[in-house]
Amino acid sequence: MSVAISKSRPRTAGAARSRRSGHAASAIANSAAPSAVPGGALAFQRMFTRLGCHGRPPQFSVEFYPYANLSHTIRLRDADAIARLSDVLRDAPLAVIEATAAVLLGRLYRRRVPYELLHAYRQFSAAPSTERRIRRLRQHRARRPTLPARGRTHDLAPLFATLNEQYFDGRLHRPSLAWSARVWRRQLGCFDPGLDLIVINVRLDQPGTPKYVVESILFHEMLHVKHPLRVARCGLEIHSLEFRREEKRFAHYERARRYLKRMR
Repeated sequence: MSVAISKSRPRTAGAARSRRSGHAASAIANSAAPSAVPGGALAFQRMFTRLGCHGRPPQFSVEFYPYANLSHTIRLRDADAIARLSDVLRDAPLAVIEATAAVLLGRLYRRRVPYELLHAYRQFSAAPSTERRIRRLRQHRARRPTLPARGRTHDLAPLFATLNEQYFDGRLHRPSLAWSARVWRRQLGCFDPGLDLIVINVRLDQPGTPKYVVESILFHEMLHVKHPLRVARCGLEIHSLEFRREEKRFAHYERARRYLKRMR
């Protein structure tokens, strides 16, 4: 049995190059190896008891792992539980390690995680310092094959420029733009703040796909550039009320929604 949690806006080639110093790049490279989490096994044992997980606690093995984002996994094998925590947590306080352990164990054993532990994890996840570290790590570790912004039918660069002038007064920062290298089954687009990259599903780069449909997806991802992920009362807020209100400003909002509904 295995469980994973992740915070990423997934989301590569064509990404902005890191402007960090060679020293910072070397530090990231040197830390990119699994290492034991000090006090990690004890933290998981404490959370196992606090959550009231059934049965005997397994033998916990906990390590920092060089994921490309804030991902964590736990696998249960007989009497052993192997947990891998993103090394973004390497300098996190013990309370955050315990909160992460509680979230993983809660999902693995289907136990309710106390609000204060969820809140501690969410606060750490959305902290500006955490966001900056994730961006640095993704610039060095993330890989996502993409196609150029100029597709066979639609060119994302002029579409971005037009939308920027029309809806953002030309002030929105332009990330790198790309089409996905393969057709995605679920996602139509994504913005990766770590790579400063917007990718649109290449499925839309077809002669039969109206320009306003591609614009609607691109506009949605541009709003993610304007409205970063933030902590809200009930968790991490991806689409705020302000985001949703602005999304409906798109001139062909309802028309595009109807088209995409038929397409799916």
